[in-house]
Amino acid sequence: MDDKNLEAIMGLIMHGGNAKSNAMEAIQAAKTGAFEIAEEKISEAEQSIVEAHHAQTGLLTEEAKGNHMEVTLLTVHSQDHLMTAITFTDLAKELIDVYRKLLK
Repeated sequence: MDDKNLEAIMGLIMHGGNAKSNAMEAIQAAKTGAFEIAEEKISEAEQSIVEAHHAQTGLLTEEAKGNHMEVTLLTVHSQDHLMTAITFTDLAKELIDVYRKLLK
């Protein structure tokens, strides 16, 4: 695997992990009624997902150009991180709404 692909894969893992962590922090903030902090954390999670998508787009663009890369466990792991982060962030948004209603 070349350095460019490895950098993109590590970007997916890093940004995906950051997004999931921020989404968890958003839920914790909402539990205490700190909805402004919760929204900030969701915004940070969404930005991390955007950054991860940029890394993923680079890989997909190369694939579309015919520059196929070897799919390794690390590659699969990076995609798993991104998908988990997206799902977790979506769920965090829903939980924040639930906490808003409960704490009214």
